[in-house]
Amino acid sequence: MNASPSLRSGTAQPVVLGMAQLSHAGGRQVNQDAWGCAQHEDLACIVVCDGVGGQHGGEIASNVVVDSVLAKFLHEASVGPRALQSYIDHAIDQLTWCQSQIPRLKDMSSTVAVLLIDQKNRQALWGHMGDTRLYLFRRGKLHSATKDHSLIQQFVDAGHCSAEQLRRHPRRSILCAAVGAEGSAPAEVTQNATELLDGDAFLLCTDGFWEWITETDMELAVSQAGSAQEWLDLMHAVVERNGGASTTKHDNCTAFTVFIADPHQASAPRNQPNIIRTNI
Repeated sequence: MNASPSLRSGTAQPVVLGMAQLSHAGGRQVNQDAWGCAQHEDLACIVVCDGVGGQHGGEIASNVVVDSVLAKFLHEASVGPRALQSYIDHAIDQLTWCQSQIPRLKDMSSTVAVLLIDQKNRQALWGHMGDTRLYLFRRGKLHSATKDHSLIQQFVDAGHCSAEQLRRHPRRSILCAAVGAEGSAPAEVTQNATELLDGDAFLLCTDGFWEWITETDMELAVSQAGSAQEWLDLMHAVVERNGGASTTKHDNCTAFTVFIADPHQASAPRNQPNIIRTNI
């Protein structure tokens, strides 16, 4: 296992990770989202993707990206910006190869959000492409969030529309970065590790989830929840209520929550299974 020079060894106890996840097709016939997580000793890697492409191309793309990121992580497990970039680059290479082998899938692509956690050193890094988001909540408030690589996010940055209008804008699905997309902008990877505190909470989710719940409701849910599963359940209830009341067709919906817990207060075992994968 490679050691990252950016992470320092500490005397604190390794953190416990409480995890929960959901993924369903929403109002669509096929679920083109995918998620996965893997563990190597005290290092964890979590991936959430949203595929794009006809003839099952999106479904294939998201699964290829998840599998590629996790395979590279397990082969060269580390937590650092170079390692994280290499995991995403490997996914890009693998998806590009698949496109070259199957002409009908040449236009498939996928968003990706990756979270790396060093439980022993209590630090985390993340990276993303597209509009699959990663949120970090601390003490019940939004602490950090990725910014979408999308045309509408550029409109928001330029002051042409609000962040809330982004959730309903008819052109919100036009992406500026995605794995496998021709002319894509590069992945955005955090260059400095974030020190984890007990009670921190991460949310990785596709647009079919975050479009139907505001950050305020996310904060309210995390402040009420006692576990990753309870937090996810509270948020999902809001998503289902808002999405069900809409006249537009609810997109595929995937979310993965992580609670950072004090090892002396957590009842769950610290080590997670080596690898978990699903797109169902």
